[in-house]
Parts: sequence; structure tokens; C-alpha cells
Amino acid sequence: MDVMPQQDPESRRPPEPSPHGPYAMPAEGATAVPPPPPTLRTTLRRAAFGAVAAGVLLAGALVAVPDGKDDRPKEPGPVERAEAAATAGSPASLSDLTALIGDRQKWVESHPGDAPSWATLGSAYVEWGRRSADAAYLGRAEEALKRSLEARPGEDGNGEAWVGMAALANARHDFLAARRWGETVREQDPKAWSVYPVLIDAYTGLGDQRAATEATEKFGELRKGVPALARTADLYRSQGWREDALATAREAADRAVAPAEKAEALHRLGELAWERGEPEEAVAQFDAALRTESGHHASLAGKARALVALDRTDEALAAYQSAVTELPRPAYVLELGELYASLGLDGDAQSQYKKLAQLLDQAKAAGVDESLIQARYESDHGDPAVAVELLRGQWKKQHRSAAVADALGWALHRAGTSKEGLEYARQAVATGVRNASYAYHLGVIERELAQYGPARRHLEQALRTNPAFSPLDAPKAREALEALGEPPPGGPGDMQPPPPPAPEPKRESKPEPKPEPTRESPKAEAPAPAPSKTAPAPSKPAPSSPAAVEADASKSP
Repeated sequence: MDVMPQQDPESRRPPEPSPHGPYAMPAEGATAVPPPPPTLRTTLRRAAFGAVAAGVLLAGALVAVPDGKDDRPKEPGPVERAEAAATAGSPASLSDLTALIGDRQKWVESHPGDAPSWATLGSAYVEWGRRSADAAYLGRAEEALKRSLEARPGEDGNGEAWVGMAALANARHDFLAARRWGETVREQDPKAWSVYPVLIDAYTGLGDQRAATEATEKFGELRKGVPALARTADLYRSQGWREDALATAREAADRAVAPAEKAEALHRLGELAWERGEPEEAVAQFDAALRTESGHHASLAGKARALVALDRTDEALAAYQSAVTELPRPAYVLELGELYASLGLDGDAQSQYKKLAQLLDQAKAAGVDESLIQARYESDHGDPAVAVELLRGQWKKQHRSAAVADALGWALHRAGTSKEGLEYARQAVATGVRNASYAYHLGVIERELAQYGPARRHLEQALRTNPAFSPLDAPKAREALEALGEPPPGGPGDMQPPPPPAPEPKRESKPEPKPEPTRESPKAEAPAPAPSKTAPAPSKPAPSSPAAVEADASKSP
């Protein structure tokens, strides 16, 4: 199948399913349901000849079968490249992914009982929907995966359809369902390496660092190479191990060969540079990713963020505008709106916020839970009480990642309950992730609660981590830190409040001699009486304990 022109964004979209095809768009989002009960086993065989589809898909990967007529090696086409990427656990290019979708659509129209092909098509739809921010493809993915499981239940060896359902649930931010699907596959086949990436995503979304670590380690045992290195780098990054994350991410970038895989690795290096507060390095890495794969629009958004930090505002606006056109993710639209607001362009900011509301409505209609992004918007630009309600719902669904904890803590503070918000903000920072926004939020909440020592420390941490972490919040962090001022000189010892004054010693009262009324001589001052033997002596300050010093240090301005 020919590769569609790279320069035309519309041509890169997968072909629409035929209206007369064997399936239709689903009316409901159903990733939250448990794995279906077993049905009658269907035995499928598929023999493919010629140039259209030379392969048999086993466990989600199509393996080429030679026809015996020509043993000469052939240059792999886009479908074969996409299949090879899936077999390796790596991303395929958008053009190759488009070709694979078109190929599988055509095949299942004439072979509606081919469970492996339905599973491949469903998983490809999930990947396309995730990378294009087009939630409509998630509905198609669900229907294709259901068709696969109808043709062959997961218990009968169709684990890849279950993996596809787990990936779909992650794309919809339904992490409990993703965990349930993934753990079902793992119980059936612990060595099925393809299940571990979806389990890592599910555990990360649920804030279960221990399970995410174990899944990452197991994935590294079963699947060596760039995919394992990439996942390990992400794990180190989430735990705040910057040096380890950087070294592992560099190794992944050095070893990556395929353009899509290379671009993803370079993008990761750009994100790490941005989080370290190195915008020039971030721009260089994002540019390298875009040169490797021009359709890697996430790198365009990352570049825009870094250009803002370099005061290259016009370039940043152009990059953001292109990014949200090609990849309309709600997070990018919110960032662009806040950039406009920081420049005093309130009308443009409001336009982006309206676009954000439209995207959130579309996501909800497609079964995608974007409560986190919506709550971030409501906390700072809308109704904080709405943000609290949204995030409490996330917390009840066990979505307890650092991102949700930080957002809930901030929303509670903005809604006027800073004391409760403090616990969630602390939890986000305690995960170890080096996120300047998390430290900023915690510092502001502590300042509100008159915990000035910790507030100063966390505001400094935010600006030290990334001095330009947000065009709106970074200036506010500097203002808050300047308002706190410098700590008292001399260290913690001088921060101990002074002891209460000692009581005055009691004096014995004696009647003063009355002067003779006829004498004009000056009055003689009576001598000061001696202190009473029962009066307490002036007290000396007691030495300060370390606990008292720290407690009082948090209250000192």
C-alpha cells in the first residue's frame, strides 16, 4: 500500500470505515466493565497469499509467511514497518500506522471472523486516537476489540484483544479498568511482555508507585532494548532521580533507529531538559525530534513552552498555534490560553478557554475522562469549588497520582480550605517528582497557613527547579518569595522567640517619714529596699530543642 503524502495532514488520517462494513460506531463507552465471560471457542485459520497481506497475526503481531516463489529480500512497506514496530513494542510512524489501519479495515470487511486482525485494528485505532488527540477513534477501537473477543474469547488465547482493551481504558483515563484488563492477561500469561506497558500506565495513573516499579522491572526482563530503556527512564523521572533518568533516556535515544522511535526518545530528552530549567537544551532536543519525524507535534508544543522561557514570545505563540491545530490536546490549549493571559491578551486567552471547553465536551462524549485538566482550569480561571468536586471524584476512583494530589491540594486552597489542601500538596511533593508547579503550590499554601519557613523553602525549590515553569505562576512565585523576605540572621537559634520577661521582685513596703510642715528642706530619697528573700530570681532562657526550633522556624516571617 502506498504511503500517503506526508505534507497533507488530512491525507494522513486513517480511512473511514465503510458505512456498509461489518461494524458501526458504539453508542456507549464500555471500558469500565469487567472482562467478558468465556463464550464458545472459535477456531480460526488464515492463509494469505500475494502482496496484500502476507502474514499470520499471533499475539498481536503479524509474521510474514513466504510464498515460496521469490526468496529475495524485499524492502518492507508501510504495513510491514508498522507490524515490525508493534512486534518490537515501539511506536510506528503516523503514515505507517495509517497504512496498517487501511489494510486491516479492508481485510476484516471480507473476513469478519478473523479475531487477530480485529485485535490489530482495534489497537491501531487506540494508538491513532491517542497520538492525534481524536477521541472518535477510541469508539471505533472499542467496537473492533469487541468483535475480536466475540470471534475468539481472551481465555482461548486472544490475550492481545484484552491488552487492546487495557490500552483503550488508559486512553480514556479509566485506570481501574485498565488495571483489571491487564492483570487478567498477566494472570493467564505472566511472560506476555505486551501487557506490561499498559499495566505501567494504569499503575502510574492510580499512583501505585510500587506496582509501577515492579511492572517496569518485569518489562525490562522480558523485552530488552529501547522500549525497556524508555520505560525505565520514565520511572526514574517520576521518582525524581534526574541523573538516572537522563542517562537512561540518552541511551534510549542513542540506540533508537526507526524515525518514530528516535523522535519519541529525543522528545523525552527535551522534556527532561525543560524540567531541569534548561530551555535552550530543551529547544535543541525538540527540534531534533521534529527533524526526525515532522509529525511529532508533541515536540512542537514542548518547543513552544521552552521558547516562552527564552523570551522568544512571537516564536512561542506561532509554535503553540501550530501545535494545537495539529494536535488539539486540552493541556496544550490551556497552556496557550495562559500564555495569552500572561501577555495581557485577555480576549485571545478567553478564546482558548472556550476552545478548551469544546474539547472537554467532545472528550466526555467519547468516554474520555479529562477531569484533571478541567479542574486545573477551574482552579485558576473558573470556579474552584467545581474543581474540588471533580478531583474528589478522581480520588474516590483511586486516581491518586502525584498530578491529582497536587491539583486537589491547590483546588482546596483556592476554594478557601488551605489546611485540608496542605495534606494533598505535601503528598504530591513527597513522591519525589521534580515538578516546579508542585513545589510552588505547596509553598503558597504554607504561606497562607503562616508556615513561613517551609513556604520559603518550597518557593525557592520551585524557582530553583525551573525558573520559568509557568508564564503566569513563575512571576507569582518570585513575588511571594520576595514578600517573605530573608530569614533572620544567625540561623535557627535566632529564630526562637524570646523568653517571657521575668517578674519584678517584690519590695517590702515601709511607711515614708512625713516631713515637718514648717521645714523647707528638700526631701531625702529613701534608700531602695532590699529584695524579699521569697521573691523569685530572674529566669534565664532555656536552651531550645531542635523540635522547638523547627516548629517556631515555620512560623517566623
